[in-house]
Amino acid sequence: MRTPGNFGRLVAASAGSNLADGALQTVMPLVALSVTRDPGAFAAVTLVGRLPWLFVALPAGALADRLDRRSTMVRVNLARVAILAALTAVVAADRQELWMLYVTAFALGVGETLFDTAAQSILPTVVTDHGRLERANSRLYAVELTANQFVGPAVGGLVGGLALAAGVGASTVAYLFGAVVLVTLTGNFRAAAPAVSSIRRDIVDGVRYLAGHRLLRALACCVGISNLASTATFAVFPLYAVRPGPMGLDGAGFGLLLASVAAGSVAGSFLVEPMTRRLGPRGALILAMGASPGFFVAPALTAEPLWVAASFIVAAAVSVSWNIITVSLRQRIVPNHLLGRVNAGYRLLAWG
Repeated sequence: MRTPGNFGRLVAASAGSNLADGALQTVMPLVALSVTRDPGAFAAVTLVGRLPWLFVALPAGALADRLDRRSTMVRVNLARVAILAALTAVVAADRQELWMLYVTAFALGVGETLFDTAAQSILPTVVTDHGRLERANSRLYAVELTANQFVGPAVGGLVGGLALAAGVGASTVAYLFGAVVLVTLTGNFRAAAPAVSSIRRDIVDGVRYLAGHRLLRALACCVGISNLASTATFAVFPLYAVRPGPMGLDGAGFGLLLASVAAGSVAGSFLVEPMTRRLGPRGALILAMGASPGFFVAPALTAEPLWVAASFIVAAAVSVSWNIITVSLRQRIVPNHLLGRVNAGYRLLAWG
């Protein structure tokens, strides 16, 4: 594994981009609240930002296999810099309107879809020893989680709380940092020669490969069912956790409870390699999926916040291995010229 060369630079670029993503998780709601207090209009900002994963994921995979993946990531980050620089100026002038936030959220969502698909597909080119993909993905995942779930939201809340425009500007700077670091990666990151087929044909080929691969198809279906249960649970969990619900938490307490999931995931990312070495990939995946019910069982058995948080930490620490092992498997077994499309199809099935 090339460290601290290309891999170190990729980790640094990922840290910058995820720091920006995390800051926006806090800043965008604050900007939305400065425009409207209507619950539906407010929630729509987040919804619009997630729509590109439904509509753009498959084309993003096809583009990741056609274009130089590093160049795609650089261009996306520069586009996000331009979008947020414009929003920073608008917010600084106190001229923000709701439609502007919808447009910004959707554009950033498109960028996230393109960037994340290319980023997940570029690693096998950076880490040439494919026997170390689990270690590389573990380290990358730990950095992404720390920046996205801990540091980013805190920075966004702190800076955005002082001045909304400064909060948006902080994300702009972080995206720019990520773009500059990505430019320093050396090598060729194009999956194959320029394609002569249509984007539609490329998408069909990727979907057909995923549907015809027994292992990948089974893994995608398993995580899709698991994510469905998780989404359904956490959609109503705030009613249970926040007072006057049974757990009786205030807003800060609820935030700390959710942070326990991220803390467990970060800790667990360092356990994936030894766990896989001891149990094998199959055994580790079974253990990871078996730990997932911990997110649902603990709140059903107790309303004590400390016990629920402890269960969340343990469940997250064990179940995070699923993400790291499965992405490493895809990177190892899928031909490089199909990897972007298969990654995109897998994630669409898993999250859709």
